[in-house]
Amino acid sequence: MRVLIIGASRNPERYSNMAMNRLIAAGHEALLFNPGIDEIDGMPVHRDLAQVSGPIDTVTLYVSPRHLEPLIDSIIALSPSRVIANPGTENPEFARRFQNAGIRYVEACTLVLLSTGQF
Repeated sequence: MRVLIIGASRNPERYSNMAMNRLIAAGHEALLFNPGIDEIDGMPVHRDLAQVSGPIDTVTLYVSPRHLEPLIDSIIALSPSRVIANPGTENPEFARRFQNAGIRYVEACTLVLLSTGQF
C-alpha cells in the first residue's frame, strides 16, 4: 500500500516519524510530505504535493487544520482511497470535502490502526 504522510518529521519522538517507521516495517511504501524538509533518514521528502506521482492508497494527516487548509484541494487531486485524520487534525469541513470527492475520511490514529491490524 502506498501511504502519503502529510507532516513528515525527522524527529523520532513525533508521531509522523513513528508512523513512517511502522508503515515501512509493515511492508507499506511511505511517501513523505513536508515543505520544509528535503529528506528524512535518506528518504526524499516532497515539498510540493504536485510532485507526488502514482496512485496513493492512503493519506495520513499529521498537521493542524490551519496548515492543512491550503493543501486540501491538492490532496483531493491525488484521489487517495482514504484520508486518516490523526488526533488534532480533525475538521468537519475537510471531512465533508473529502467525502464529496468520494474519498473515505477516517478519524483515527494511524499508529493504533497499525498496532491492531486494522490499517
